[in-house]
Amino acid sequence: QVQLVESGGGLVQAGDSLRLSCAASGRSFSSYTMGWFRQAPGKEREFVAKIWPRGESTYGVDSVKGRFTISRDNAKNTAYLQMNSLKPEDTAVYYCAARNVLSIRPSPYEYDYWGQGTQVTVSS
Repeated sequence: QVQLVESGGGLVQAGDSLRLSCAASGRSFSSYTMGWFRQAPGKEREFVAKIWPRGESTYGVDSVKGRFTISRDNAKNTAYLQMNSLKPEDTAVYYCAARNVLSIRPSPYEYDYWGQGTQVTVSS
């Protein structure tokens, strides 16, 4: 069992930066791909980025490419999402998720564990 706790959200102005953290409990953090998703009011949840255990990463939302950076520290059991040049359209609840590398699921967007989410609000 893995528990995920996000932190670092808040209210910022357009152009500001935030760094979200996702602390994972349990063992074998390095066996999990870590993902970040977000859900804005009235919209479906969307995939933002993921990072494999050894650090390779990919981004799902074109609008965040070049502004957001996903990273992880396996020694600290923590994943991060550095968000720069924030825009009002980045306003959403951001969720951290973990998927075991051996997990077999039909979709690459299905994860084994989810955090409770952290609110990010960007004012114009």
